[in-house]
Amino acid sequence: MKRQIFKAFEYPEFRLMWLGACTSSIGTWMQNLAQSWLVYELTKSAWYLGLDVFLGQIPIFLFSILGGVVADRKDRRKVLVVSQLVQMFCALTLAILAYFKVVQVWHIFALSFTVGTAQAFGGPAYQALVPSLVKKEDLQNAIALNSIQFNVARVIGPTIGGLTLAAFGAVWCFGINALSFLAVIFTLMRVAPRPPAMTHKEPVLESMKVGLRFVRDNSVMRGLVALAFLMTLLGVPLLTFLPVVAERVFHLGKEAYSEMLVVSGIGSVMGGFFVAGTSNIQRKGLLSLVSLGSLGALILGFSLATNFYVSLVMLFFAGAALIACFGLVSSLVQNLVEDSMRGRVMSVYNVAFRGGMPFGAFAAGKAIESFGTQQVLAANGILLMVLSCLFFLNQRRVARL
Repeated sequence: MKRQIFKAFEYPEFRLMWLGACTSSIGTWMQNLAQSWLVYELTKSAWYLGLDVFLGQIPIFLFSILGGVVADRKDRRKVLVVSQLVQMFCALTLAILAYFKVVQVWHIFALSFTVGTAQAFGGPAYQALVPSLVKKEDLQNAIALNSIQFNVARVIGPTIGGLTLAAFGAVWCFGINALSFLAVIFTLMRVAPRPPAMTHKEPVLESMKVGLRFVRDNSVMRGLVALAFLMTLLGVPLLTFLPVVAERVFHLGKEAYSEMLVVSGIGSVMGGFFVAGTSNIQRKGLLSLVSLGSLGALILGFSLATNFYVSLVMLFFAGAALIACFGLVSSLVQNLVEDSMRGRVMSVYNVAFRGGMPFGAFAAGKAIESFGTQQVLAANGILLMVLSCLFFLNQRRVARL
């Protein structure tokens, strides 16, 4: 069983990239924690907190399809290096602004948008590169291990970030994140170049249309893309507004927020291990719908919790359900597409998956100011449960995958 869970580590290039990405993700989560707290400290507004997430994610919605075309036309490794350099520059800029105490909320918003734009090109390139590092039968395991590294970082990053923020301030969190990108760049330089997947160069606009048509004409792919969008639209606000929950619901400070992120991250790691160990099981589509419904029930439970420790239990299992659903859906999408189309199709999936985040954060942030944090999270949880049932009844081909 242990060998099955870590099967993709038998591929040296994948193992190398995993370690580099894990290091960078730790830095990113340190910055996310410090940045969210800084935005909330500057504005005391849940709406501004949601707006920061919106501006960081909306470029992915706008530009990922173009990023997918680039991923199929260029060496995906080089595209990733450029993306990492841009993100490193943004983290360094924010560290300098915070160090000289001149940072304003619009600076943070502008840098979030720039980072999101870099990720719009780096995301499809990374998703398209991973299948070239492992055999097809080990692809789900590789995707699950990537989820694990991201969520291991979500445990370690906020833990270190919370201690760093309390002891030294946000500047150190931003500076450490800037340095962490060097690990990814170094590991990418050690990966062998990958020639462009496209053997002929059609017009860019036509390439974008081909990717969209593939998804449009495949009912199963349409269902999986819709599932990814709704999962993040209604599920991710749980994590976005944890600073608000910590302060307004439990009347606690940044230490409680850090604890919430860590517990959610530990649960997500467990969810990733579950997906990694289920590469050979059947009916992954049905399992993803069960995970989605479970996520909704756990978010509802979290919104109703009046005890901080009960809320932590709900967060743990919600993190596991979210990553289980994400890992299963991502592996199904990857298995349905051939390599020459992978960048473009994964960019459409990326638009849906990452596109749900800004719209969910923006809408939930506005609704929280009018109706309250717990009420909005409860509504999201109920909607996820309803959607899980609707997908099971009306998207039977997804459930049979």
